[in-house]
Amino acid sequence: MRRLGSVQRKMPCVFVTEVKDEASAKREHQPFKVLATETISHKALDADIHSAIPTEKVDGTCCYVTTYKDQPYLWARLDRKPNKQADKRFKNFLCSKENSKEFLWNIEEDFKPVPECWIPAKEIKHLKGNPVPDENGHIPGWVPVEKSNKQYCWHSSVVNYEFEIALVLMHHPDDPGLLQISPVPLTDLLEQTLELIGTNINGNPYGLGNKKHPIHLLIPHGAFQIRNLPRLKHNDLLSWFEGCREGKIEGIVWHCSDGCLIKVHRHHLGLSWPIPDTYMNSKPVIINMNLNKYDYTFDTKCLFNYFSKIDNQKFGRLKDITLDV
Repeated sequence: MRRLGSVQRKMPCVFVTEVKDEASAKREHQPFKVLATETISHKALDADIHSAIPTEKVDGTCCYVTTYKDQPYLWARLDRKPNKQADKRFKNFLCSKENSKEFLWNIEEDFKPVPECWIPAKEIKHLKGNPVPDENGHIPGWVPVEKSNKQYCWHSSVVNYEFEIALVLMHHPDDPGLLQISPVPLTDLLEQTLELIGTNINGNPYGLGNKKHPIHLLIPHGAFQIRNLPRLKHNDLLSWFEGCREGKIEGIVWHCSDGCLIKVHRHHLGLSWPIPDTYMNSKPVIINMNLNKYDYTFDTKCLFNYFSKIDNQKFGRLKDITLDV
C-alpha cells in the first residue's frame, strides 16, 4: 500500500460550505456554523476525490516526526498567529467588501514571535522567502517536543529519544479487527504526521486513562482506512454517520493520489461530536511492548514502563485499559 499523505496545511472540506447564523456546536462562543452544502468542492474534484482512500479522522492534536539535533524527533503543531493590531486589520478586511483584493501581510511586523526552533509546515506557500499565511491568517508550523518543556509534557510522554521510539496505536498487522499498542522506531515515522490522543487532549473523546494514570498515544494519519463508505453524496454520508457502527467517528479524511487531503467533519453535516460510543472503542486492543531488547530500565512513571507491566494483555476496548498496576 502506498504511503498516505501528511497534514502540512489546513484541509479543505469535501463539500462547498456555507455559513449559518447559529451558535457553533464545535467551538464555544462562535456565533455561526459552517455547514456542508450538497455540492462537491472544486478542490476535491481536482484532486480526484472519487479514487481517493477514505480514512478515519481522529480527534486529537497534530504532530510531525522529522529530524532535530541530528536525530528523529516528535514535533508539536504551533501555528504562528497575527498580533492584535494585525488581527484587527485582517478581520476588518474580511468584513469589508474588498474581498476581491488580497490582504497584504508584513510577516516581520504582523505576527507574534515564535521559538527560534519553529519551522513552517511543508506545504504552505512562500513569497520572497517568507511563508504566506492561510485564509485564516495563520502560518501553520511545528516546534520540537523537548522533554524539558512542560507545555508539551503529554507529547513527550509518548516518545523516548534515547531509544528513538514512540508509543503508537494501530491495527494489529495480522488481524484488522484488533488494535495494537506498541513501540515504533521514530525512524519508521520520519516525515509522517500523526494524531496525539489521550486523557488530556481535546476533552479525551475516546475515554483513555484517568487523572491519576493518564494515557496518551500516537496514531499515524491514514492508519484507519474506511472499507465500506457509501458514494460521495451528502445524504448518503449523513445516513452512514448516523446509522453505521463504522460511522461513529469524528470525520473522514480522503487521501488523494496527488498527496492532497480532503475532509468532512460530523459538524459539517450538522451532527454532534463527541459521541458516547466511538467506533475506535468498539474494537479489542492488545498491548505488545517487548521492551526487553532495549536492556534498559525505563523511568518507573513513564508510559513505556506502565505499558510494559501489562504487556501481552488484551482489553475489550481502549477505554478499558488501566495502568493502576
